[in-house]
Amino acid sequence: MELKTARLTILIDPAKKQAFEELCHTQDMTPSQVVRRLIRDFMESEDAPVARKAAAPRKAAPRKAAPARKAAPARKR
Repeated sequence: MELKTARLTILIDPAKKQAFEELCHTQDMTPSQVVRRLIRDFMESEDAPVARKAAAPRKAAPRKAAPARKAAPARKR
């Protein structure tokens, strides 16, 4: 799978979008997975060249800071 992604925005009839999402769900796939497969299959059928860059190592996601602890109330002496 590619390391970097780009967004593709399309316009589609709302009823078709709903039917497509429901069909994807029955196949246990996301709409994005299906669209990527359609694009890949189309490009292969047309012998379209696929631009590929050398895979760069992924950067580790930054860690979330632990929630701050509340200070204990001061003891009376």
